[in-house]
Amino acid sequence: MSLPQSRFQPASDHPIPATGDRTTTIFVGGSRSIAHVPDAVRARLTRIAQAGHAVVVGDASGADEAVQAHLGAACYDRVTVFCSGNRPRNNIGAWPVRRIAASGASTGFQFHAAKDRAMAREAVFGLMVWDGRSPGSVLNVLRLAQAGRTAVLVNLAEGVATNVRSAADWQTVLARCGTRLRHDLLVRATPEEQRWLHAAG
Repeated sequence: MSLPQSRFQPASDHPIPATGDRTTTIFVGGSRSIAHVPDAVRARLTRIAQAGHAVVVGDASGADEAVQAHLGAACYDRVTVFCSGNRPRNNIGAWPVRRIAASGASTGFQFHAAKDRAMAREAVFGLMVWDGRSPGSVLNVLRLAQAGRTAVLVNLAEGVATNVRSAADWQTVLARCGTRLRHDLLVRATPEEQRWLHAAG
């Protein structure tokens, strides 16, 4: 999924930390339907690399793979690939791998969500590239907000980026989600995550 650049409107400010810090870890992810990220997102990734931040990214096809491709082309080495289970599905830069134990069958949302929860716990900032439909990226924003972290949710369907820093910001995001997406979020959320979903409802 790609977006004409003229439609993309970035967030009003840029909360990505401007200077490198060995303790600054940024969780970058997004929807599996997104094969290419727009120039505005690539520019953010370039700023992250220029600042020397550590990046944690998943191993899925789609946005994860596109982010890996951009960072790999830049020969950026401060990247760790998280996977649920024994082997990452994608690791374009041959970066270090963090394997996260996951219960249940080795397929499906909950199996792969284990690594997402681990990345959200480790990161101090998040950048999610969203297709406007899939629940995973929105849940990652929720997880970051619950931990008191800042996240940027880039909605390619609407061509906007939203900074989420608080429960109130999260409620604004959720208010724009349709009934079906809300249902999908509840089905996939843990009890603690569901608490925020119900509170925002």
